[in-house]
Amino acid sequence: MKESNPDLNGACRSDMECQKEARSKLLGIAERIIDHCVNSPCYTHIDSEPIPSEGFVADIIDMFREILFPGYFSREKMDPVNMRYGLGQIVSKLFDMLADLITHNIRHDCLRYHQSCSHCESQGYSIALSVMNTIPEIRQILTSDVRAAFEGDPAAKSHDEIIFSYPGLYAISVYRVAHTLFTLEVPMLPRIMTEHAHSITGIDIHPGASIGPRFVIDHGTGVVIGETTEIGNNVRIYQGVTLGALSLPKDAGEKLRGKKRHPTIEDDAIIYSGATILGGETIIGARSVIGGNVWLTESIPPDTTVLMETPRLIFKNANTALNTKNSTNG
Repeated sequence: MKESNPDLNGACRSDMECQKEARSKLLGIAERIIDHCVNSPCYTHIDSEPIPSEGFVADIIDMFREILFPGYFSREKMDPVNMRYGLGQIVSKLFDMLADLITHNIRHDCLRYHQSCSHCESQGYSIALSVMNTIPEIRQILTSDVRAAFEGDPAAKSHDEIIFSYPGLYAISVYRVAHTLFTLEVPMLPRIMTEHAHSITGIDIHPGASIGPRFVIDHGTGVVIGETTEIGNNVRIYQGVTLGALSLPKDAGEKLRGKKRHPTIEDDAIIYSGATILGGETIIGARSVIGGNVWLTESIPPDTTVLMETPRLIFKNANTALNTKNSTNG
């Protein structure tokens, strides 16, 4: 056995003795960590209803996608003969998992926040049925989203390509299911779902936002859509767009909770990359175009185009004098 490893105090001792001493000291450290949770202010989730992991929520999202787009994400080939049986199985499994998950989330709030009994299990089943019943309507809206994406993107070779691979459609699909759960007042789960989509796509859509059909997020990375945002029909936005709230005083959180804090985007508007639109009273009128990198905190009327002033570009070459040009003249 090696005798050259230093112990925790710097003396040279055997590996076994070092490990034994480390374990002994770790016991004291563990006691300190545990005592700190008990005796000091900190966030813990002890003696509360467990919330299923993100992986469990991801499985539910995958099943929703299998049902919303039959045959696209199934593990086995689906044909007209086995479709009814295959979809029926997925619907049944998803309902059981969703009812159980909703029940856990409702019970969590009852126990965690000392609310009166709300018959968690019966609520879980009732809400799960309501969500499953909306799937045909959600599918119909997603069909319009796919068509709008294809019609507006010459790079798209097919509807299949959009459904299989576009991050914008993935984020929108998850949002549309989560929004249904949000409107049914399911706690926590809708936000976990959209944050899962956020982690995969870089697109952050709060489940409370209201978004009409034929909605397209092109590319998508860095898009942020706040809770009280209202988006009309046939709206297209590009990467890096923020539909957010104005900065708030430190004590304004509770006063503004649930109030309109994010902008309204009317029908047929287009918002290009990097644009930032803030404030609950800000309205972007129908058929308006917001150019890239524009910063807006005030409303604009319908049929308006808002652009940044053309920047001046500086061209520097080691062999010539410094030239400054308008970017349109470069």
